[in-house]
Amino acid sequence: MTPELTALALAGLLQFVQYVLMAVPANLELGTAKTLSPRDPQTLGQPIQNQLSPVTGRLLRALNNHFEALLLFTLAVTVTTLSNQSTPFTAACAWVYLAARVLYIPAYAMGLVPWRSLIWLVGFTATMAMIVAAVI
Repeated sequence: MTPELTALALAGLLQFVQYVLMAVPANLELGTAKTLSPRDPQTLGQPIQNQLSPVTGRLLRALNNHFEALLLFTLAVTVTTLSNQSTPFTAACAWVYLAARVLYIPAYAMGLVPWRSLIWLVGFTATMAMIVAAVI
């Protein structure tokens, strides 16, 4: 397995960890009657994310952000791997992406401004660099 694929697999596991970090406090705060419901607007009154504490709401937004980032990172790893363009540079980019995503979680949860955005930018830049490296 290439280093990029290993980083992708670990990023998938990180997604699960993020889900647990958000879901446990969300269930404790709102109760399973709400979190297991079909979440119909007339039943909830307002969206789930508006009913969470600030930290749990941030964890939910960080989780959703990783879903978005993971799509692009998966594309970068797929293009790199299928085109047989794996290099030490693309491997480093993959590990930088993963490290940035790990750091992003507590930075977002703690509301660290502007660090959260800078950490996000590092991961995004690493992903874009992998794609560019595979194309050239």
